Amino acid sequence: RPDLGAISPAEFIPIAEETGLINEIGDWVLTTACAEAVKWPDGIKLAVNVSPVQFRSQTLELKVAAALAALVAGVVLRYSNWRFVFFVGILPALVTLWIRRDVPESQIWLDRNGSRHPQTPDVDGQILDDADISRTGVSVPHGSFLVIFRAPYLRSTVALLLLNFFGLFGWWGLFTWIPPYLSLPVAQGGRGFSVMRSTTLLVVLNLFGMFPGYITFGWAADFFGRRKAFMVYLFAAAVLVPFYATARSQAAVLALGTIVAFFGTGFFSGSGLIGSEIFPTRLRARALGFTYNGARTMSSVAPYVIGRVGQAKGLSWAFYLCSGAFLLASLMATQLPETKGKALE
Repeated sequence: RPDLGAISPAEFIPIAEETGLINEIGDWVLTTACAEAVKWPDGIKLAVNVSPVQFRSQTLELKVAAALAALVAGVVLRYSNWRFVFFVGILPALVTLWIRRDVPESQIWLDRNGSRHPQTPDVDGQILDDADISRTGVSVPHGSFLVIFRAPYLRSTVALLLLNFFGLFGWWGLFTWIPPYLSLPVAQGGRGFSVMRSTTLLVVLNLFGMFPGYITFGWAADFFGRRKAFMVYLFAAAVLVPFYATARSQAAVLALGTIVAFFGTGFFSGSGLIGSEIFPTRLRARALGFTYNGARTMSSVAPYVIGRVGQAKGLSWAFYLCSGAFLLASLMATQLPETKGKALE
């Protein structure tokens, strides 16, 4: 600054972290660094420092990807025109296709499509499998998306959709707002932890809460049954979130937050598991796609809703809504069939 002269990063970075301006500064640094790197000779390496606060941002990966995309665009434009920049964007898709080449097809699907039973055309000329008629009593085209909304799949489709919706609503609403909740002053409904303390808590929460939760859900589902595992994990999250919201000390926030992350994240492992056993091979992809991604779409309102309620009532009070969402998800789990030991169709 002209009036203060050169200011050391050791002085302004902590202030930027406390106020949240570090995210905007970090965006500028990434973009500027990539723009400058385009002009450098080949072989020179570039390193950019990133604040721990930026790792708590839900969009850091997107920002880094955007900066790298700008870097690639700058390099390509030095040797060609903008059309080749668009072509570079195709390369990740080609890599995906290359990986997919070595992924084997489901043996059940191969067996079923390699030796079909006699097929019956419907009035529109579409092919009906025997299973489409015998299972439901209603002739439904094999390729129709509406099959999952008819007996005997309707109840499971709705139950799994709502379980995923309420579970994801609770998860997004809670874990999107935990970083500001930890760092906000107590007067504003937060816990007033320093940047480093908040970062430490979030690292522990991920490594000792979320990750073990993912891993152990499969074991719990095999031991207790799929439905019971869902009910236990989601109900435990619903019960623990209010205690987490009222915790004051760092030790209590750390312990309760880790346990909440364990149960509140672990259930993610179960959606594809139980869905694959509920729906037969011919319906599995569309059923899982609808019940999970449809729930993701609906639950995208959670951060906004929790943020608005938090602004009006405080984040502690808003987290009670997340607890209610986990509880509703647990209730939806009671409506799912138990599929432990069921052979895939």
